[in-house]
Amino acid sequence: MDAKNRFETKTTFALSRLEWLGFLAVSLVLVFQHWTEIRWGVFVLLFAVIDVIGYIPGAIAFRRSPDGRIPRRYYVAYNTMHSLVTAGVLAGAWALFVRPEWALLALPVHLMGDRALFGNSLKPFGVAFEPEPNPAFRAFEQRYRSHGSGTDASRTSVEDTDAVRA
Repeated sequence: MDAKNRFETKTTFALSRLEWLGFLAVSLVLVFQHWTEIRWGVFVLLFAVIDVIGYIPGAIAFRRSPDGRIPRRYYVAYNTMHSLVTAGVLAGAWALFVRPEWALLALPVHLMGDRALFGNSLKPFGVAFEPEPNPAFRAFEQRYRSHGSGTDASRTSVEDTDAVRA
């Protein structure tokens, strides 16, 4: 994946998830090292707020939608709440206005868990809110794999690119 080819192969996706798993492991080690110092009510609140605001409303709307299409605001809410930037701002504000505390580890535990364990990251508007294969991307992947590796694999036609954008 690079700035001009924004997709991942199964291998690069697995390697990305492995990196996230490393960050999750560090976060969990810190949780266990500071187990008795964590205010668990705050931890649970911070862990849950990400999905209460960012996932659950969109998931409900998606399941209620007859065609699976939902307003973009659900994607924006999901992406905002599942952003490492948002987590950093929230943790910084909490530390500044409440106090620095180990319960803030709930934020990286949640986000790294989503990325490492479930493979979930930010959601583009052009895919279903809940994971399901995109036929255009699946076709592109098959064509990509059939070209082999190396520079020939990166040469796709305009039609291939347009199909992925659809």
